[in-house]
Parts: sequence; C-alpha cells; structure tokens
Amino acid sequence: MMTLYSGITCPFSQRCRFVLFEKGMDFEIKDVDIFNKPEDLAIMNPYNQVPVLVERDLILHESNIINEYIDERFPHPQLMPGDPVMRGRGRLVLFRMEKELFSHVKVLESPEAGSKEQAKAREAIAQGLTMLAPSFAKTKYIMGEDFSMIDVALSPLLWRLDHYDIKLGKSAAPILKYAERIFQRDAFIEALTPAEKAMRR
Repeated sequence: MMTLYSGITCPFSQRCRFVLFEKGMDFEIKDVDIFNKPEDLAIMNPYNQVPVLVERDLILHESNIINEYIDERFPHPQLMPGDPVMRGRGRLVLFRMEKELFSHVKVLESPEAGSKEQAKAREAIAQGLTMLAPSFAKTKYIMGEDFSMIDVALSPLLWRLDHYDIKLGKSAAPILKYAERIFQRDAFIEALTPAEKAMRR
C-alpha cells in the first residue's frame, strides 16, 4: 500500500492527496506538521520537505513526480494525456506553472520571506493567472475538454487565493469559474484537510 507523508496545509501535498482520491485506491495519508517535522522525513527526502510517497522500497518526493508515478501505476482514470504529443505539452505546462506561479507560492509559504518579497509574489501570481484566464473562456479544462494532471497541479493555488490575499480583476473571471468547477469534484473535496477547508471564507 502507498503511504503519503503530507503537510496539512501544504499546497504541494494537496496535489498528491487530490490524485490519490481521484484514483479511488487504497492508500494511507500520514499528516505532517511542517513546523514540527518527524525525524525520518529528512531520511526519506534530503530536502526535508513534504510530500513524500513511500511504496515498498520506493521513496519519491516532488509532487509532480509523485503524481506521474501514481498515474502510471494506477492508469484509471488516466490523468496525463495518453497521446505522447499531448503528454509532452502537458509536461511543458506543468514546468511553466512551477516556474511562473508556484515559485511565488513558495515565497508566500516561506516564514523567512519579507513583506516586500511577498507583495511581489502576490502581484506575479495575479498577473500570471490573469494572463491564463482568457483560455478558460473557450475550454472546460487546461488541456481542453478532459480533466488532467495539469488541473490537479493548479488547483491548490486557486483554493488559496483568499488565504494568500491575492486579488484578481474582472478579466480573470473565467479562471474563477473554472476553479469552482474543480472545487466541486468529489476527489477534491475528500482530499481537503480541515485546515485547508478553513482557508476559504
């Protein structure tokens, strides 16, 4: 059985919980307080961060790597596109999200970051999401009509917009409508921790 070491408020852990519930398989989630980490976390992950997935002799960290492994190990429902061309495009979108959005999320999650740094991060995220918004007026999900791993990856940020105090203008309305569609998925709701539920007023 798979065991996920997951931060109760960690957006990257939320991605992995979402995928596990989406797959509807047997797994165990071990909640980790990121301010009081268990000693064995540093042994499993040299960066001493969550999420970490353990299955028999395999130990994986980094949410997108974990999620691709789960998707290949349990292919139904398939979350990465089946077609190699679309899968390549999907990986590129994931990479861009990490560089252009989630690098700023890490600043907002960091207790060491100063208020100026955090203000810049909020602005960068708001700009990035506003630029993405028009594409959601035409398609149901990021890769078209099918829900995919790319939607999973973006969802924890969209859930935390209020929590991070990120304000989006009217032009971002399509992305907020899209977000509500994701938030209504059973697996998304099941994957939320009580602390995450409290993030949205």
